[in-house]
This record gives sequence, structure tokens and C-alpha cells, in this order.
Amino acid sequence: YLFYMKAFILAAGLGTRLKPWTLEHPKALVPVNGVPMLERVILRLKEQGFDDITVNVHHFASQIKEFLAAHDYGVRIRISDESDLLLDTGGGLLHAAGMLFETPEPVLIHNVDILSDADLRALMQAHESTDRAATLLTSLRESSRKLVADAHGNLAGWHNLNSGEYRPAGFLPVEDMTEQAFSGIHVVGPQTVERMRRDGWKEVFPIMDFYLSECRSLPIGCHISKTLHIIDIGKPDSLARADGFLRSMNQ
Repeated sequence: YLFYMKAFILAAGLGTRLKPWTLEHPKALVPVNGVPMLERVILRLKEQGFDDITVNVHHFASQIKEFLAAHDYGVRIRISDESDLLLDTGGGLLHAAGMLFETPEPVLIHNVDILSDADLRALMQAHESTDRAATLLTSLRESSRKLVADAHGNLAGWHNLNSGEYRPAGFLPVEDMTEQAFSGIHVVGPQTVERMRRDGWKEVFPIMDFYLSECRSLPIGCHISKTLHIIDIGKPDSLARADGFLRSMNQ
């Protein structure tokens, strides 16, 4: 790589599932086996070759700013401040786009509450080998909500297995489609942000709403990992299991 590997960590959320901790602290600083969640994600990104990291903040933003100011991880770290208004995952990307896309290379987006053994460098390379606007890391793990990919690996829709609902409106899967679980890790290129602006997406919106409403005309890929081990530590029960999960990954 001759250019920076850029990443955007989504760390602005309220962490309502992690009360009472999040009544006085940001979710991103929840200790996982003694190390704050945010630090684990930063170190993982650094280990995979990412050297330009932006972190968005809202809930107890000053605590995250102070924490990052007090630690030197040997990579460039910047803050995208959403203190005034929590913008959700899509709005957060749009708000940070000026920083993230100063140069046209793609950006890896990583939820702060996801721990995994994903090969993030390989995900970036997979994205760059196509002309897709975004590439979503998926796996075949159990999940009550699944993305639906067509035979070419392009995002076609979404399925709520509990309610039976499909999105976007009017979508129904056909025979050669596969259901995959989204990991909370994805790569976006500048054309994603250009499309958001062109189609009037603004302020507060989940990025998955954007992906599902635009996937018929914008090439969005699903990159499936058959070996992915992943845990969402934004829930108390999985936070309790994270210790064993980390040991199994030798982290």
C-alpha cells in the first residue's frame, strides 16, 4: 500500500443496553477484559495496517477525547464530533466525510462494540478489486436479521427472520440468493457519500437504510467470511462472554 489505510470507528452511540455503565461513561470506554472497547478496536486496526483513524463521538464525548489525548497509539487519530446531535451510522459518515475523503481511497467503517478475527486488510483488497460503492463483511452465523445477497454477491435485500419482513419494499428473494449476517464492518468509497448527497440523505439516518434503498442502482457487495469469529460486546450477556472469546483468539 502506497497510501494511508483509513478507518472510521463508530463510537458515538448511547449504549443503552450497557446501563448502568453508560449512565456515566461512553459505551466506547467499557472495559473488555480490562481494556476499553475503543482501545481494542484501535489496536486491531493498527495491527492490520490502518494508520489513519477517525472516531465519532457524542455520548460523554469529552471522556473519549480525554482518553485519546492521553494515549499514543502510533497512528493518526482524529475526532468527528457529534456532540450537538447524534447522527446515527449514515449521518455520522456524512458528517465526517470531509475528513475521511480528503483523498479518494476507500474507508473501513468499524462499529466500536464489535470484536472479531476478521482479515480487514483482505476486506479492503476485496473492495478495491471491484467497482462497488461499498463492501459489507458478512458471515453465515445465526442472526435474527439477515442481509440477502444475489448470485453475484451483491446486496439485494434484508430479511427479519422473527417478523418475516423483507426490505426494500417489494423485495422477495429468488432461488440463487443467500442470507448472510452483517458484521458491523464495511468499506465505503467516496461514491457512497456522493450518492447520499445527490439523493438528499441528510442529518440522522442509519446507513443500512441507505444501502437497502439504493442497492438496486448502486453496486453494494457482500463479502462473506466462512471462518469469521465475531462478538457484539454492546450487550451485557456477550460482554460477559468476551473474556473467553478473546482467549480463543489469543488477544
